[in-house]
Amino acid sequence: MKYIKLGGLRVSRIGLGAMGMSHGLTGAGTDDAESIRTIHRALDLGVTLIDTAEIYGPYINEELVGQALKGRRDQVVLATKFGLVDHGGAGAWNLNSTPDNIRTAVEGSLKRLGTDHIDLYYQHRVDPDTPIEETAGAVAELITEGKVRHFGLSEAGPDTIRRAHAVHPVTAVQSEYSLWTRGIEDRVLPVLRELGIGLVPFSPLGHGFLTGTVRNENDFAEGDFRRGNPRFTGENFQRNMAIADEVQAIAADAGATAAQVALAWLLAQGEDIAPIPGTKRVVRVEENTAADRLALTAGQLERLSNLPPAAGDTHPEAGLRMLER
Repeated sequence: MKYIKLGGLRVSRIGLGAMGMSHGLTGAGTDDAESIRTIHRALDLGVTLIDTAEIYGPYINEELVGQALKGRRDQVVLATKFGLVDHGGAGAWNLNSTPDNIRTAVEGSLKRLGTDHIDLYYQHRVDPDTPIEETAGAVAELITEGKVRHFGLSEAGPDTIRRAHAVHPVTAVQSEYSLWTRGIEDRVLPVLRELGIGLVPFSPLGHGFLTGTVRNENDFAEGDFRRGNPRFTGENFQRNMAIADEVQAIAADAGATAAQVALAWLLAQGEDIAPIPGTKRVVRVEENTAADRLALTAGQLERLSNLPPAAGDTHPEAGLRMLER
């Protein structure tokens, strides 16, 4: 496994997103033992960046990750997120990035994760009711106290990133980025590179669509967020199949899997990018991490870069309102 730097934080070039082990996807929470084996296998393969959040569950994903990391905490750059749980009473899926809420959130996350510090602490979504300067200042205090090592933002726009960075250096910005979600390239990525901030793409496999294994929009169980995602429904689903099929064709040409090709394309976009493909299966983490060794040709990269945009928004309307892309 190769390693890069996100700001001043050294991480494996490919990380592991833990969300789907407990939350949001078909089969989540059904096999914690396999999920723990998956985390252990990732560590054995050289993966160091493990990503979770208090909202995943809520809370149960952090507990699972904490259980998996017992005895192996020093091998991991542990990332989690705050701001999508209002601990003042409104509860889950309510934005709150006030300093008091962050204080409550970090203590809960530290306990669930079984650690005395969080390596990378992200604001999960920008809170329009709390100035980002206040949020950044609160995280800066946690860094001074040793409870947090690095500050991150998720789905933040250029202005928010600049304002936060002026208060305390932002190490990484997490955003959806893949072959079919490329909006950050024009607005956000140039700002990150100007300021020396790393990029952590989540959903680098298009919520599984780019792997070529999603073939029917009715395959998702109740509670799987893809059931209501515009890209996975109706005519959009059928149009987007052409993108997945082209990735599969290039994979056949490269002697790799579609997932490996999608990840290799992302890795080719810069040495400041560390995608976090999510999985709850050992075989998939082995497949995904092998993308680190795949070198696509210039022609293959060009074909991938010229794929048509995906049909449909990345989120339903309520989710889109929380993004600053």
